[in-house]
Amino acid sequence: MDKEVSGRRVVVGVDGSRSSYEALRWAVRYAGLVGASVDAVAVWELPGLYGWSGPAVDMDVDEDEARQKMSRELTDVLGDDAAGSVRTHLVHGNATDVLLRAAEGAEALVVGSRGRGGFARALLGSVSQHVSQHADCPVVIVRCREQ
Repeated sequence: MDKEVSGRRVVVGVDGSRSSYEALRWAVRYAGLVGASVDAVAVWELPGLYGWSGPAVDMDVDEDEARQKMSRELTDVLGDDAAGSVRTHLVHGNATDVLLRAAEGAEALVVGSRGRGGFARALLGSVSQHVSQHADCPVVIVRCREQ
């Protein structure tokens, strides 16, 4: 991810969960207040990298589909104007590691309280808990209103 963009930035993790959409909305509002840009970061991993022996996967097709889906979701969540002002980054790797690297030098890292996986009764997801303990910038954890 290119961090050479000058100016203040807010990084937000987006994974398709309601909680991450609330985090995205919060990040856009906050960035507007402090005069920062927003970098929405989605992370993808392939099951084959962890010993799953399924059919071969065309990584280019998967990445293209994921970029299109991310763009549609940002527009659905924020509307055309706000979504157009958000820089999107689709990064392959471990979600925690990618978000921590992306947030280096940021005003804030914003994540949802729980992602798509995990246990429904858990207060924090593993990614939000880990980044809150290890980020070099302030971390905002946004809860979904209807959990």
